Amino acid sequence: MKIGLLSDTHDYVDDQILRLLGDRDEIWHAGDFGTARVAERLSEVAPLRGVYGNIDGQDIRVLYPKVLRFEANGLDVLMTHIGGYPGKYHPDIRDQIRANPPGLFITGHSHILKVMPDKSLNNLLHINPGAAGMHGFHKVRTMVRFSIEAGKVRDLQVIELGKRA
Repeated sequence: MKIGLLSDTHDYVDDQILRLLGDRDEIWHAGDFGTARVAERLSEVAPLRGVYGNIDGQDIRVLYPKVLRFEANGLDVLMTHIGGYPGKYHPDIRDQIRANPPGLFITGHSHILKVMPDKSLNNLLHINPGAAGMHGFHKVRTMVRFSIEAGKVRDLQVIELGKRA
């Protein structure tokens, strides 16, 4: 199962992003879509899962939850926009992670790309794909692609999309 993961598009999706997602089985968006137009464009490429972010309005919030937990090819996945990272999980999600750690925890919000295990929680893998959009303080736009095989993340690629305009 091939996944394309992005976050913080802030109403920006270009042809490069769509091309890089073209061979994916699913696209996952970790919040701050900007508008439903972004979700519509991504959904035209592959099935889309997502969560709403702090800048998203009702057009996104009626389509996507704040927290999404699901199974993908044997992997337990937990996704939310503002979730923190290993050692500094956000209070809104910290108890849920500790009580029932997923195999993969995905967040957005910070615009800082991070891929790191949480060794205190059975090597839970945390991924924040950074920001794929043009709005924010980040200097380079990023996204992540990976595969899931038998409950494990494989072939993870960090993709730099170019400088933020």
